[in-house]
Amino acid sequence: MKLWNQLADWKNNCKWVELSREVSTETVHWAGFPTMEDKKLFDVVEHGFNVNLYNIVSQYGTHVDAPWHFVAEGRTLETFGINDMVMPLCVIDASAKCAENADYALAIEDVLAWEEKNGRIPEGAFVAFRSDWYKKGGMAEMQNADAEGKCHYPGWAVETIKFLVEERNVASIGHEASDTDPAVIGPVEGYPGELYILQQDRFQIELMINLDQVPEAGAVIFCTFPRVKGSAGFTARCFALCEK
Repeated sequence: MKLWNQLADWKNNCKWVELSREVSTETVHWAGFPTMEDKKLFDVVEHGFNVNLYNIVSQYGTHVDAPWHFVAEGRTLETFGINDMVMPLCVIDASAKCAENADYALAIEDVLAWEEKNGRIPEGAFVAFRSDWYKKGGMAEMQNADAEGKCHYPGWAVETIKFLVEERNVASIGHEASDTDPAVIGPVEGYPGELYILQQDRFQIELMINLDQVPEAGAVIFCTFPRVKGSAGFTARCFALCEK
């Protein structure tokens, strides 16, 4: 009964924030992946029920990346427990810097500035990088390619991720762009930030939304995804529970 009362209190007195995109053929996704296919198999008028067949890459829209995504011997989705999906949520807001510089890399100084205001990041936290990039709109706007076809969007500095893992022992990270690393890094260095976080036996969430609607500190995040055996990732449903 105590848990039921707590749940009633949460539903009545807390704010619930959706952090994931809808899944459809219009969903923003990493540009190297094909768009989801949606085929009607059974129709309620003709057959008495509706069933659709979806052809979709594992990392589509808002999604989780398991270690095996980049690490040959890394863990796959089904190995993560239910308690791994619920974490304290810390949101580091660098949206103003990203508005000035699309290539901005979240720095350790941004983390330290957050801690000066909110206190030390707790162990086992989910740290989200708020860039407000999700507000850009469709695929082209998110990719933000220049006249030469080079993309420009923000990401994590690899030393910042290392600091969060090695000095704060965070459980996971997330961001609004389609890559962990800034787009300008890829052609030169590959994906050092993404490689590092996955090498540390942690999952990450990409293409998040609505981080501007949750507080910098104090909220709880639920990162849910299917128990797909042997999978390197999947579309995820993430949401935050916040004090009003």
